[in-house]
Amino acid sequence: MDHQEMDYTKYKTLLFEKRDRVLTVTLNRPEKLNAIDGAMHVELSHVFEDINRDRSVDIVILTGAGRAFCAGGDADWLQELIDDPWGWETLSEEGKRSMMSILDCRQPVIAKLNGAAAGLGATLALYCDVIMAADTARIGDPHVKVGLTAGDGGSGIWPYLIGFARAREFLYTGEMLTAERAADMGLINRCVPADELDKVVDDFADQLANGAIRAIQWTKQAVNAPLKQIVSANLDYSLSLESKSNITEDHQEGINALREKRKPVFKGR
Repeated sequence: MDHQEMDYTKYKTLLFEKRDRVLTVTLNRPEKLNAIDGAMHVELSHVFEDINRDRSVDIVILTGAGRAFCAGGDADWLQELIDDPWGWETLSEEGKRSMMSILDCRQPVIAKLNGAAAGLGATLALYCDVIMAADTARIGDPHVKVGLTAGDGGSGIWPYLIGFARAREFLYTGEMLTAERAADMGLINRCVPADELDKVVDDFADQLANGAIRAIQWTKQAVNAPLKQIVSANLDYSLSLESKSNITEDHQEGINALREKRKPVFKGR
């Protein structure tokens, strides 16, 4: 039982590469800056549960293909959710499962920010155990810039990491932060030169993999125990508020502006 391995070939939007007992999971829609669509959203809600059961893996690295980590929700997918708001019922279930399964996952998960992490992409990164970023990367949660509540877990994790005052500032404005600034304020762990990112992450993953892995994994469970209570309550509430914002005129205007590459004109409706 200790050597049970999972079959990851069923995944279509994620790539998997194993080196010894370290598994790298890569978001693989580089042509869309790894923006999350319906298919990837479903797969993210399952993958960490599968990894948790994989006894051949001790450490996980999560990264993006190409020049971005993850640009957040795909504009076409967001439009589909406006057109069919009932999609939010399954989206909410998947979204909560994605975030909670990262926290529940036995293995420490290292986010390797090779480029921009925005919106849901930033939330994915911040739910990981350790976040390492290239100095060329940026991170932020611009939900409000497209008329959406920061509902996918960002409003739960940001205050826990950098305090309520700063979290409010950045969640209310949707400002994108440089990796250096994010590291300085403790939002992420490290900002390193882009050409050194792979080595820094691999060395850190190996350091953990060669450590007393059970003790490390159980320490993760202990650290995350109170966090799981906080974000579980947040996700139930914030996702319902995000579904409300999904049917506003401002959100449709935000998506229109995104697609038309212009500044949105919001009216508070």
